[in-house]
Amino acid sequence: MTFLSDSALERLRAAADAPDLAGTRYRLLGKLGEGGMGGVFRVEDSTLEREVALKVINVDDPGLSARLLQEARVIAKLEHPGIVPVHDAGTLPAGRPYYTMKLVQGKRLDEMSNEAVGTSDRLRMFLRICEPVAFAHAHGVLHRDLKPANIMIGPFGEVLVMDWGLSKLLGEGIASSNNGATSEGWPANSAPAAFATAHGSVLGTPGYMAPEQRNGETVDQRADVYALGAILEFLLHDAQPRAAARLSAIWRKAKSEARSRRYASVTDLADDVSQFLDGLPVSAYPEGVLSRVWRWIARNRTWILLLLVYVVVRALLIFFRPR
Repeated sequence: MTFLSDSALERLRAAADAPDLAGTRYRLLGKLGEGGMGGVFRVEDSTLEREVALKVINVDDPGLSARLLQEARVIAKLEHPGIVPVHDAGTLPAGRPYYTMKLVQGKRLDEMSNEAVGTSDRLRMFLRICEPVAFAHAHGVLHRDLKPANIMIGPFGEVLVMDWGLSKLLGEGIASSNNGATSEGWPANSAPAAFATAHGSVLGTPGYMAPEQRNGETVDQRADVYALGAILEFLLHDAQPRAAARLSAIWRKAKSEARSRRYASVTDLADDVSQFLDGLPVSAYPEGVLSRVWRWIARNRTWILLLLVYVVVRALLIFFRPR
């Protein structure tokens, strides 16, 4: 009997997982990662002569195929700089559904947690995370799996919210805009299943799921607000003590156990963060008179310093004026 080494087994496993791209416009270059639904591969688009990412289902599962279709359609409808664009979708010769999207360069947010980035820069990064989520909510789409591992930071500071595989539609909107159209090789009757999540289903990531999401209850945009609060907490784990009180009040409000106590929308959450950056009061943190005065002094310290210098110079000139 011949035993295979671990490296040989890994190569065999990788070969088995690799999609069969024969007869397509794509050439396999390597594997980028793996998620709950399947693998993501780096491929070359021979028609447009560019590299793209190809996401494909690894198993024959109608439910996963429908969810991949949902993800592709949702991303394709949400045209925003903070959401990766979809280029193509269909079925490979072996019957595995796939879609291709922009190849994203950079690092995941969770990989940047130990980098020397100031609090203000982290907050501005957080605001850029909020933008595509608020945009999606405005178009009736919940993400439901927001976490640092699903956020990419590009080499030029681009912020991209990734992995919309657990997204959920609120009401009509995108679902009704399909008009029965299907992607190549995908059955028309897969669309309704793709956009439905059974009541009682628990989908998401522990630590970033709102209580109602963990309990399988109906969720709304405040579930994503909760996840964003957890991301903000993650970003601010080493915030300066002087700023920590107001900042922690923001993420604690976003992460309130009772959804009625959270920010009503992502925009409201982002507004409080912007208020903090501008040195203004935040709704999540009631301030006393002394706190407001100190914050006003801190915000206007340059002008106050110039005024003090002017007063001191004038006093010295008067005191030492020749008599």
